[in-house]
Amino acid sequence: MRYINFEEEEAVIPDEFFMNEALKEAHEALKLDEVPIGAVIVHKGRIIGRGHNLTERLSDVTAHAEMQAFTAAANYTGGKYLKDCTLYVTIEPCVMCAGAAFWTQISRIVYGASDPQRGFSRISERIVHPRTEVIFGIKATECGQLVKDFFLRKRNKS
Repeated sequence: MRYINFEEEEAVIPDEFFMNEALKEAHEALKLDEVPIGAVIVHKGRIIGRGHNLTERLSDVTAHAEMQAFTAAANYTGGKYLKDCTLYVTIEPCVMCAGAAFWTQISRIVYGASDPQRGFSRISERIVHPRTEVIFGIKATECGQLVKDFFLRKRNKS
């Protein structure tokens, strides 16, 4: 597994473009009063799967954005493996989603903001497939702020 800190690299326009698409999904979750995390899966420059959190709406703790996107992409491809695909997700995947990414054998995971409390890298970086390239920090401030603002509003309503 190879980690790249986007903040130390030159701008990668396609990654920014697709992270914006993941942010659109996060805003869809926000409209539903779900934790605003969004994901898209891309193959050869085309989005083949989209997802946003639906845990509250579906009463399903596994209905994370990544899981929704994996299912949509697998339905699109007709298979369970997502080799040569990239997962773009606004927040670092949790252990469950990173484990699912392992089983899909996805080639790349690109995430925006880190999640120091629940992100997979806190537990073990070996959760993702050894051939999976992990890139982080794409639009990190915007991705992280969306979630912070959501929880701030929730706390202030209580």
